[in-house]
Amino acid sequence: MNRMAFGTRFVRDFLANKYLYVMMLPVIAYYAVFHYAPMYGVLIAFKDYSPMKGIMGSPWAGLAHFKDFFESYYFLRVLKNTVLISVYSLVFEFPAPIILALMINEIRSNRYKKLVQTVTYMPYFISMIVIAGLIRDFTDSGGVVNTIYTYLGGDGTSMLQHPGLFRPIYILSEIWQKVGWESIIYLAALMGIDQEQYEAARIDGASRLKQMWYVTLPGIMPTIVILFVLRMGNLLNIGFEKIILLYNPVIYDTADVISSFVYRKGLLEFSWSYSTAVGVFNSIINLILLVLANWISRRVSENSLW
Repeated sequence: MNRMAFGTRFVRDFLANKYLYVMMLPVIAYYAVFHYAPMYGVLIAFKDYSPMKGIMGSPWAGLAHFKDFFESYYFLRVLKNTVLISVYSLVFEFPAPIILALMINEIRSNRYKKLVQTVTYMPYFISMIVIAGLIRDFTDSGGVVNTIYTYLGGDGTSMLQHPGLFRPIYILSEIWQKVGWESIIYLAALMGIDQEQYEAARIDGASRLKQMWYVTLPGIMPTIVILFVLRMGNLLNIGFEKIILLYNPVIYDTADVISSFVYRKGLLEFSWSYSTAVGVFNSIINLILLVLANWISRRVSENSLW
């Protein structure tokens, strides 16, 4: 009876919202083709994969590749670098679009507001190759940023030759590139706040700062929590594109992360099984962080993904 009732409800809901279900089809197809179908390739991590033999024809290796990674010299290095860059990104990059959205929301001139939004959005649409080239030029000896750094006590050599400077350069460039684009969702959330709350706060004598603290922030807190949980689920997923465009063997000790290590092992050294094992390890850690962050969010607040 329960199955029949569920089927009846589903048919009724489908007939009432058939166009919405049709709109869902491209999204479902995208995830099925590009996210779920490739999961078949996870088997490579447990085999000594050979392209000539295929996934099913390659000999079984079990957890050997995971063991090799955990016992290698690179394990602690790439894990430490990935965690540090991810934590720095969470601490400094995640709040940046929230702060920018709050600042834009306080601008009364629509013309100036649109100008600020346009200027902050632009870096996101610049090619990663161009972004990396700009960073290299600015931080090279004689570059604008390096000139300022030299004035503050630097030695004048390329900043990307100093292992200790890679992480600040990476995080600051990420903020510059993404802060405007990531602020859009917070600006949309700000538009949904009831304006009567601001009027009531002004009647009570609240300053603009107090209105921001007691009205604006609580109004967008559900959005902040959901995006924070999603960020935790991708905490260790640092894109390798910018890393490999900026790093060099001199700064591997601080710049080499899991994604760049997988790129070198898989595409340059053709260690497909080993690199897949490293990628699976990274995905498992991200899944654990996502579930843990969602559980904490559900216990602390009323907002969670599930």
